[in-house]
Amino acid sequence: MPEMLDDKKIFSLLEVTTSIQKTLATRYTSSFWVKAEMNKLNYYPHSGHCYPDLVEKVEGKVIAQLKSTLWKDDYNRINQHFIKVVKAPLKEGIKMLFCARITFDPMHGLALRIIEIDPVFSLGELEREKQESIARLRNEGIYDRNKSLPFPLLPKRMAVISVQTSKGYADFLKMIDGNPWGYKFFHMLFPSLLQGDHAVESIRYQLDRIRKVASHFDVVAIVRGGGGEVGLSCFNNYVLSREIALFPLPVITGIGHATNETVAEMVAYRNAITPTELADYLIQKFHNFSAPVQKAEETLVGRAKRLVADERHHLQTSVRYFRSVTDNVLIRSHHEIRQHARDLFKQSNLNLLRQKQTHSSIVYKVRTMALSLCSIRRQELGQIFLMIRKDLAAYMKQESGRMSNMTKSIANMHPENVLKRGYSITRIDGKAITSIDKVMPSDKIETIVADGVIMSEVLTTKKSPGS
Repeated sequence: MPEMLDDKKIFSLLEVTTSIQKTLATRYTSSFWVKAEMNKLNYYPHSGHCYPDLVEKVEGKVIAQLKSTLWKDDYNRINQHFIKVVKAPLKEGIKMLFCARITFDPMHGLALRIIEIDPVFSLGELEREKQESIARLRNEGIYDRNKSLPFPLLPKRMAVISVQTSKGYADFLKMIDGNPWGYKFFHMLFPSLLQGDHAVESIRYQLDRIRKVASHFDVVAIVRGGGGEVGLSCFNNYVLSREIALFPLPVITGIGHATNETVAEMVAYRNAITPTELADYLIQKFHNFSAPVQKAEETLVGRAKRLVADERHHLQTSVRYFRSVTDNVLIRSHHEIRQHARDLFKQSNLNLLRQKQTHSSIVYKVRTMALSLCSIRRQELGQIFLMIRKDLAAYMKQESGRMSNMTKSIANMHPENVLKRGYSITRIDGKAITSIDKVMPSDKIETIVADGVIMSEVLTTKKSPGS
């Protein structure tokens, strides 16, 4: 009951919320169909309940928002039916037509309780999304971009995007690595989610990683299996499909379904129904290369064998002919050699006799010429000897005069002769005086002349002018 305070009627929060609950229950007694987008599923595995966030958008802006509840039993029933019709489970981001009732709880507030969901409506929305993605890719001119890339003659190096524990991935590797022809493939796994709310983001992340090392790979394979067609809606996503269409390497897919080709498969270079079929496609590429090579090898071996056989027969025939011809040639050559030997012996004797005669004549000529030349050279040497004697006598006379003059000059420069001409030598303490600075008054000096020595005492000294 409400309380009265200062003439004011006061209600508790529980009373207000309970009143709202009763009003809504009275006003909305039946269920009704609603069209909205499920922004978040909010599934809780421990309870099995879902609490979807419902929104309505206009040009990307949210204009209405409301919480909802989807209890465990309803969720399991609706999800199974949804998978059966749409070929995918309930997920975030889909538009749906659902039957609901308005509920209000004092603790949790206003919400819609979802009772039923029409999967046909959602299927149409998914198909519309798929067609919109195709139209955008075609308008941008990139729908066939990946298909136009040159495919490697031998796709040996593969970057594989898959779930590591996927049966489809295991089947793919079994076919690739266990092929009975022994073709060698290099493959590297880039693990990714391939279904669910985060599949697009996960696949794009791995494609970005591969792009950074694209030079190390020939193709990119997206492999998925073991799930039928459930969860394929992510492969209709425009952003993911555009990434595949513009990828610098050929992208091939084997995502394990038989119908309803997805946009990602449409824009990929090649798509196969199953991972096994995709592996067969790659192995066939090696077959296409190896078959002509093997055929060419067989042709070469056959032709080589025939050529060797023909050449062997031709060689044997040639050897027999060569042996017959060489025997005849050897016999003729033997006779010719014997005849040439006799002729050579005779000719050699004649040549030797002629050479002896020629040698004797040359010896006589050389001896005569040598004697004549010696006589001429002896006369020339006599004349040269006379000329040398005459020149030597003149030279000796000239040098004798020069030596006499030099002797006289040396005698004139002798100290005794110099002193006789009036020169003298003055010394102090046995040393010749060369400067007045070396003599002081009262010094005892001696003067040497031609016929004796004069002893003196210095009274004064006087320098000559200009010194």
